[in-house]
Amino acid sequence: MQSVLARSVVSLTGLAAAFGAMLAYASRVFAVRRDPRVEKVLAALPGVNCGACGFPGCQGFAEAAVKGDVAEGAVCPPGGNETMVKVAEILGTEHAQLVPKVAVVHCAGGASTSVQRVTYEGIEDCRAALLVGGHPKACIFGCLGLGTCRSVCPFGAIAIDEEGRVRIDAKRCTGCGKCVEACPVGIIELAPRDMRVHVRCSSHDKGPAAKKVCSVACIACQLCVKKCPHGAIRMDDNLAVIDYTKCTNCGICAAVCPTKAIIDEVKVRPKALIGSRCEGKGRCKEVCPVKAITGEPGQRHEVSRGACIGCGLCLDVCPTRAITMVGALGPQKERS
Repeated sequence: MQSVLARSVVSLTGLAAAFGAMLAYASRVFAVRRDPRVEKVLAALPGVNCGACGFPGCQGFAEAAVKGDVAEGAVCPPGGNETMVKVAEILGTEHAQLVPKVAVVHCAGGASTSVQRVTYEGIEDCRAALLVGGHPKACIFGCLGLGTCRSVCPFGAIAIDEEGRVRIDAKRCTGCGKCVEACPVGIIELAPRDMRVHVRCSSHDKGPAAKKVCSVACIACQLCVKKCPHGAIRMDDNLAVIDYTKCTNCGICAAVCPTKAIIDEVKVRPKALIGSRCEGKGRCKEVCPVKAITGEPGQRHEVSRGACIGCGLCLDVCPTRAITMVGALGPQKERS
């Protein structure tokens, strides 16, 4: 009996050793060799695993980048230029500078400014509300305010205020685009971070109809188009649209918009000051979009500081360089 047990133990031990040797051999032969650059790229990424790059987390992006499966111009939005430069150095490639972006919500209609068509009671999700009973607002182009964008933001950059309006915290927003994809009515856009003037409306209704359901709607009056000195605004199916490649953040469009559908995020702007060199030629008065300059021909003109929006158009046309921009930008600035 003991001899049988002994033979069994020896046999099993031999089989185990054989199988172990086979597994060891197979692990060497069929081993997947991991490129050490994957770990280096992974270490350079922020590690938030938001998926904004189009890959399943930072690991997926790192592996694809090393394999060369990342398209030219692909980015890690949370990491920005600094991160992508590091990745490029690891891979020995070049990286073009990116334009930092931030989410912009093209709707300013809240509880006190926009008409509600029905009262929605259900899951706090914009997509669910649309599926159940259509848009609860009378303006079918507007924000539903139920926070779907807020729920998908991985950085806590989105809040809903007491009016039901979406607020973007630009300091926290990385421009990942998650909210853009999640918004069922398509009113969120990624805009260049240095752009501070935006149209906060998405309505394509004609003026009277738009104003009837929202007091801060674009009414297609075209004042912004006519007053913009840079040709940066056009009308697209009854809606003002800003071309950010042409916009200079002068703020004229926001100042002349009768419904305040265009907002100017520049909190404090400089003011024009006309000095003693003024000969009263009146060019500044002619170009001022808000009629902030007064004066008779041949006499020194004056600027109403309360009315001046600091756009600087008067500075550009003054033939005697008598105008200085004073205030928000720090030291006095004159035309070069």
